[in-house]
Amino acid sequence: MIVSPNVHKYSVKNQDQVVELILQIQQEEYNIAITKEDQPDLFAIEEYYQTGNGNFWVALYDGNVVGTISLLDIGNHQVALRKMFVKKDYRGATYKTATLLLKTAVNWAKECGVKEVYLGTTPQFLAAHRFYEKNGFISIDFHDLPSNFPVLQVDKKFYKYVCFETV
Repeated sequence: MIVSPNVHKYSVKNQDQVVELILQIQQEEYNIAITKEDQPDLFAIEEYYQTGNGNFWVALYDGNVVGTISLLDIGNHQVALRKMFVKKDYRGATYKTATLLLKTAVNWAKECGVKEVYLGTTPQFLAAHRFYEKNGFISIDFHDLPSNFPVLQVDKKFYKYVCFETV
């Protein structure tokens, strides 16, 4: 029987594995020209993500980081989903790593009273697009993003998840 990874809140003891996983996927798998120096948030996760309605989680399998996800509090009861990465061998229905990570983040957002979760991604992440859409995210235009959403240079496709309808 295959056991799924366990999702935990980020701890500084996960730092090196988080950076290694994210850079490996960005640089080697998707050939994105980005360095750790381009991502100072990876070296200040607690200060950058784990404040307000934000948080950062890791998926651990046998003590190793095999996935990450974070929510960045952008104010107005809104968050930006960031740093969603799953090691290639742990993707898909066998381990359900991405689903576990996303459910953890969405449940956290709802518990915190967040109204909407926004995310930006790159056009080449086609499997990610299908995954987000399957999990209730709707594709939106750049102009439909809240003004407080921090757009990254690589972000060209955007999504929104509604936790609670505003009246």
